[in-house]
Amino acid sequence: MSKRQLSGQTMTVNNLPPLVTVFGGSGFVGRHVVRTLVKRGYRVRVAVRRPDLAGFLLPAGYVGQISLVQANLRYRQSIDRAVEGAAHVVNCVGILFESGRNTFDAIQDTGALSVAEAAAKAGAKFTHISAIGADVNSGSSYARSKGRAEASILSLIPDAVILRPSIVFGPEDNFFNKFAGMARQLPALPLIGGGKTKLQPVYVEDVAEVVGRSVDGTVTPGTTYELGGAEVMTFRDCLETVLRVTCRDRALVSLPFSIASMIGSIASLIPFVNPPVTADQVELLKSDNVVSESAVKEGRTLCGLGIRPVVPGSILASYLVHFRPQGQFTGSGKAA
Repeated sequence: MSKRQLSGQTMTVNNLPPLVTVFGGSGFVGRHVVRTLVKRGYRVRVAVRRPDLAGFLLPAGYVGQISLVQANLRYRQSIDRAVEGAAHVVNCVGILFESGRNTFDAIQDTGALSVAEAAAKAGAKFTHISAIGADVNSGSSYARSKGRAEASILSLIPDAVILRPSIVFGPEDNFFNKFAGMARQLPALPLIGGGKTKLQPVYVEDVAEVVGRSVDGTVTPGTTYELGGAEVMTFRDCLETVLRVTCRDRALVSLPFSIASMIGSIASLIPFVNPPVTADQVELLKSDNVVSESAVKEGRTLCGLGIRPVVPGSILASYLVHFRPQGQFTGSGKAA
């Protein structure tokens, strides 16, 4: 019998490994989830709106281990097709701002529930990536949609695993990269709300590892895990870290929530591909984004799972280096 060896697991041609469907597998978090599952030996079906733009994932596995299928969370039939035959379904789909028909409700609430319904119908296990701060009573549309999705999913699939990460960082993130880009172009960075909001940035690979364990079945079913990183940082700390790593000397200007919200509302009216800030994101910054005390006590965290979180400072320089004045050739301590 022909065999393949991958990440310590024996693969056989006549006894195929389980199939996992990953919705949003070409996105920031999703691509790391796909690679983690591939290393574990699973077959992975990546469900995305544009399969033609997800080909970069294919070399992560052996020939045929990763397949790409078209699926749109607004069209249930495409979801059902993507889930067919899967043993486990992972939903990584999420948006940071609304655009056209891609609203928070359509994608993160109704869309997420549709994926869960398809998984339940197919008899597949389910893992859903939500966010710390998900709350049906939140003043943020983003957080409300996340909260409603969690409630709907658990009522439908009681043994579903819900993962709530804080701000996720990594090479393709839209947080540290965004502010590093702003520091390259602007003379100052905005300290929204005075920069006092507490965040707990978590490394994308740590989040992907928890997803992998969920698919392995080694985490507690029906549990909501809160994933925070090794350090609790204020918003000011984050911006100062960006400036230090990118060797930029920029002023930090305090911006009241009310002014920042107004700027965000105006920015949302302009057809940005990625607006610098939205009123909803400002609303999110009014509350700390850290792991709760109850999650820590109950072991529903990275440390509770035996995972040592990666420290942001050990990773940021590896991918923010191109924002330095002379890139990798910028001398240590030199600022521009």
